[in-house]
Amino acid sequence: MPISEYFSRDYASASQRFQSAASRAGGTLISYGLPGHTGPSGEALGIDVVRLGNAQSQSALLVISGTHGVEGFAGSGCQVGLLEDRLYEALPESVCLVLVHALNPYGFAWLRRVNEDGVDLNRNFVDFSRPLPSSAAYEALHEWLVPADWEGEARRAADAALIAFGEAQGMPALQAAISGGQYTRPVGLFYGGTRESWSARMLARVLAEVLPGTVRRLGVIDLHTGLGAAGYGEPIVDGSRPADRERALRWYGADVKDLSAGESISARLVGTMARGIERARPQVELTFVGLEFGIRPIMDVLTALRADHWLHAQSTVDPAVRASIQQQMRAAFCSASPAWQAAVYGRTADLVFRALRGLG
Repeated sequence: MPISEYFSRDYASASQRFQSAASRAGGTLISYGLPGHTGPSGEALGIDVVRLGNAQSQSALLVISGTHGVEGFAGSGCQVGLLEDRLYEALPESVCLVLVHALNPYGFAWLRRVNEDGVDLNRNFVDFSRPLPSSAAYEALHEWLVPADWEGEARRAADAALIAFGEAQGMPALQAAISGGQYTRPVGLFYGGTRESWSARMLARVLAEVLPGTVRRLGVIDLHTGLGAAGYGEPIVDGSRPADRERALRWYGADVKDLSAGESISARLVGTMARGIERARPQVELTFVGLEFGIRPIMDVLTALRADHWLHAQSTVDPAVRASIQQQMRAAFCSASPAWQAAVYGRTADLVFRALRGLG
């Protein structure tokens, strides 16, 4: 089967493709339905999970797609490819493979990066019983990021203000202020929420119900798009200990970047999924990497995100404008290019094999 056939044009066909491939692989398939929401054609939404390999394994590899909704097109295609090409046959006896498809099904279906509550899942894994991280840096920029209008004077003034901020403070400071995570603006970018999301609760269930209780070593590859060079997947280690970074370097090679050390194309983040997994399975040795694939220049991606958040802050929007913004989101986070899809799948498969070797 050509690699391009692993990739889908919408959430519904991606989910069906994944379920069919998982069934043919003979794995244990479990689905978690998202209550109270449907897709654009009224289709049910949910997270699909398949486990392959030894149910009493000491080690496991968890591969996740769709943490950021619209980014799920690429991750889904890679997961389908892993199943259709039977790469699970390379599993060592001591290792099982768990594929989590569409962790944020609402965002996947509706072409949004955030979930049904406007929450960025990779900023949502904080301890909500404690004071939330500061949002001061983001607050200084919010009115420029989500202006009063998108095609008039307010937008032009906002763009000029953001450019001036970047020139004065530097682009890394601008990126960090925007994307590090904020907890005060529900319609804003990179909003972490005020409570645990449905997807976070379902991930905890996967870790308790699907991941064997015998697992003591866990590798995670969380598939993302939107940052970096087109078609290149940067492995970004998100570890809380120096040993986590050293292990990731041994597994994946010298191009691994450390999120906490500021080495990555991504800014330093708060409330990441890695911290949630650590809390859910504290006894496990965790090697967590986000694999980030670029498509378009970073300012194009930021513009698409700003447009999407502006769109959803409005009570009414012209249908043509809505369609144009949704197309911007699709272009920023997924590509129909067979060459790009082949590069993404090949890179993902390579890291999966490296992880299995490290775990085995």
